[in-house]
Amino acid sequence: MYYLVFGVLYLFSLLPIRLLYFFSDLVALLLYYVFQYRKEVVMANLLQAFPDKSEEERIVIAKKFYRNFIDNWIETIKLLSISKRTMNKRVTGNFEIFHQLYGSGKSVQLNLGHFFNWEIMTLHAGINQPYTFLTVYLPQSSIIMNRLILYIRGRWGNPLLPSSDMIRSIIPWRKKQYLIALGADQSPALPENAYWLYFLNKPTGFLKGSEKFAKGQKIPVVMMTTTRTKRGHYHFEYFL
Repeated sequence: MYYLVFGVLYLFSLLPIRLLYFFSDLVALLLYYVFQYRKEVVMANLLQAFPDKSEEERIVIAKKFYRNFIDNWIETIKLLSISKRTMNKRVTGNFEIFHQLYGSGKSVQLNLGHFFNWEIMTLHAGINQPYTFLTVYLPQSSIIMNRLILYIRGRWGNPLLPSSDMIRSIIPWRKKQYLIALGADQSPALPENAYWLYFLNKPTGFLKGSEKFAKGQKIPVVMMTTTRTKRGHYHFEYFL
């Protein structure tokens, strides 16, 4: 079954990106108007996050959310076949900071938030800086989905570490220089150990694990922001 799914998605990924975005627009419209996929949840969250906006403004945001949501899936499927040349034409980043840190002999931790397509960043960063990019992944309950994620993230040689066994999996790399990316905004499993902030008009817990990991490994932390310059084009900005 995996090879059937992979084959269909791979052939789909070979289509021109403009045609893929046409399908994205179509699916987004169907989700919003026809199937109304989690529409009540989306609108309720927008009301809580932006109570000062009018209903019309929140509807505009909701429609953009559905479009962006499907774009992320389409762009991830495209990664099954995208070339390095095409990737670097559509995505840019300031990687000088990694070359400087690499020259100092240090490994690096990269802290990220889940507000962009993570898969694009891992592949792009993996081929544009000197470190071995250790890619952490959350094992999926679906065997097919899990194998697809492993294929995409490991396409260009990034070593893969399961999040459930990350500490032990990183041991062989400690004597080498590595770059490891962590999602620093994950929902904490133990709320009592979380760092709490008031975010989008509600108390929100954040993990402390990324800070502890960096201190334990004695490595610098690089942060990242992303700008969508236009549809399918991104710029990643890295800073200490």
